[in-house]
Amino acid sequence: MKNTNSVTPKKKRSGFDKFLDFIEKAGNKLPEPLTLFVWLAGFAVLISLVGSLSGISAVHPLTKETIKVVNLFSKSGIQKMLMNAVGNFAGFPPLGLVLTCILGVGLAEKTGLFSALLRKTLGNVKGSKVVIIVIFTSIMANAAADTGFIVMPPLAAMLFAAVGMNPIVGMMAAYAAVAGGFSANLIVNSLDVLVVGFTQKAAEMVDPSFGVNPACNWYFLIVSTFILTFVATWVTVKVVAPRMGMGDYNIEKVEEVTDKEVKGLKAAGIATLVFIGVILALAIPSNGLLREPETGSLLSFSSPMMKSLVVLITLLFFIPGYTFGKVSGKIKSDKDVVSILGQAMSEMGPYIVLSFVIAQFINYFNWSNLGIIMAIKGADFLKAIGAPTPVLLVLFIIISGIINIFVGSCSAKWAILSPIFVPMFMFLGFHPALTQMAYRIGDSITNVITPLLPYFAILVAFAKKYDKNIGMGTLIANMLPYSIAFFIFWSILIVAWYFLGLPLGPGSPIML
Repeated sequence: MKNTNSVTPKKKRSGFDKFLDFIEKAGNKLPEPLTLFVWLAGFAVLISLVGSLSGISAVHPLTKETIKVVNLFSKSGIQKMLMNAVGNFAGFPPLGLVLTCILGVGLAEKTGLFSALLRKTLGNVKGSKVVIIVIFTSIMANAAADTGFIVMPPLAAMLFAAVGMNPIVGMMAAYAAVAGGFSANLIVNSLDVLVVGFTQKAAEMVDPSFGVNPACNWYFLIVSTFILTFVATWVTVKVVAPRMGMGDYNIEKVEEVTDKEVKGLKAAGIATLVFIGVILALAIPSNGLLREPETGSLLSFSSPMMKSLVVLITLLFFIPGYTFGKVSGKIKSDKDVVSILGQAMSEMGPYIVLSFVIAQFINYFNWSNLGIIMAIKGADFLKAIGAPTPVLLVLFIIISGIINIFVGSCSAKWAILSPIFVPMFMFLGFHPALTQMAYRIGDSITNVITPLLPYFAILVAFAKKYDKNIGMGTLIANMLPYSIAFFIFWSILIVAWYFLGLPLGPGSPIML
């Protein structure tokens, strides 16, 4: 059928489209993240030389010790960098955490569990309920790493068309929910593990014994999931859908879940329930294996539950993933498991290489004392101007969001920002979990509109299946309302959370 309501952009480009073109061109001129961190590492060494010669220092507000810039371009500094390069890499916290999680997430993804689960969950949805269910499921899909970016948009397009709605609207709603809600979920997942590694390292700059657990934002993320679902649904129904019109497109049929996949999903569900039951049996009793022996605490940073969280998350994906693969026929022997895990790990190659360079940069930054001095002076400046904390939080969200337009990697940005802002806010009396959450909001909201996110190109390709003339500007212009709405409501939520003094997660209060 012919499209009777074309979404082809006008020939005359608007000022906003020209602005987005400028951002795209500017972003494309940035080097690869690996090269960027090589430059940053060299820059840290150079600044340590200049700072040392200039006599830059700061007084630690807790210990009252005078901290000076350490020159890394000295004989001892160069020796330290050479001798500790391997140790920096091996001791890089996020590396082991992420690779461990990938053992579970990778198996579940490669066996087809995620794809079958999404198709089964959304395949029979009818009527207007499709909007809220698609958006909620898309937000939850970030627990499956980047799978949501690939699976949800085309699936949502088909589901919207099946209920008489514009499929491109469904595609954009799903993409906006996955990208903009990247830091919202009902469960602790690999992203929580990834960012907390950098937060932990940054917090140790102020207090070497300080602990931050992967669930430090969990309570806030649970509430965020429902808030963003409501907001995105409203934007879709009241703004985007009317603006785009109904449309009339040729629709491909959603691939049905096979009988083997249905059996696999049932078996995976049973396996998941059994695993959760075992965890509850080990956690609920006052003397449970996952509780801290001395205090009986389950959620303190030193409890076996919190310290085992990475392994538990891995098993939460690995067990149902293996069960699904075995029952559906995707796994026939242990050789298949080894092959799947090897494939999942091979895809992490670029991240591993990037981690080596990031680890060097972070340690150079720490050894030079640049981060701690910037944090102290920054905190002194913020105290001097007397800006209210809510203003500081919103400004930090905006800064993170702007940077995210040019640098899409969540970990790459946090590797740069965490050594500065985590200690800075700690000196102002705030828990690192608050700083981390503010960053994650900024990192998510502009995911929706940045053309530099790798999956944006995939969205354009999906959209052209329905309208070959659709332009990038049309997609971004129609998804901008999601980005603006997410920023407004998420900022209001974190400010309200601050005033109420609610904990952001287990053992993670607002104030230190």
